[in-house]
Amino acid sequence: MVNFSTFTLSEVSGPGGLFDFDATLPLVAIQFLLLMVILNIVLYSPLLGIIFEREEFILTNLATASYTLAQANKLTAQNEQDLARVQKQGQLENTNSEKFYKEIFEIELNISQKYIDNLLDTSTQDLLDKKNVVFNNLETIVPSLCNEIETILSI
Repeated sequence: MVNFSTFTLSEVSGPGGLFDFDATLPLVAIQFLLLMVILNIVLYSPLLGIIFEREEFILTNLATASYTLAQANKLTAQNEQDLARVQKQGQLENTNSEKFYKEIFEIELNISQKYIDNLLDTSTQDLLDKKNVVFNNLETIVPSLCNEIETILSI
């Protein structure tokens, strides 16, 4: 069988017992502090320096990016204002051009209408003159034709 007496806690009867505070505890504490200082110098200080440099780099880039973004937004707003102003100016020029060309068209139409009216009056007058000439000629020819017809019928 198994001897359980070796597994059970028995009273320690010698010096120190379970917790022995000789020179080992301060030595372990000094060794821990020394290793902490060495690790801080060798490993953590360069690593923290790199981390701080990286943080500085990121903050600088963020500041530059936000400044650039603010400038871009400012330029975008200015370009939108310029575009709106140019569009209004273009619409104004377009309406002015339409009015100008409409006036020119009306003037040209009036001139053309007057020319056509004059041409029509001239043509009508010419036709009336020719009609009068033909009627006058007919007035002289008709009596002679009547006389000829009467002579032919009397025969």
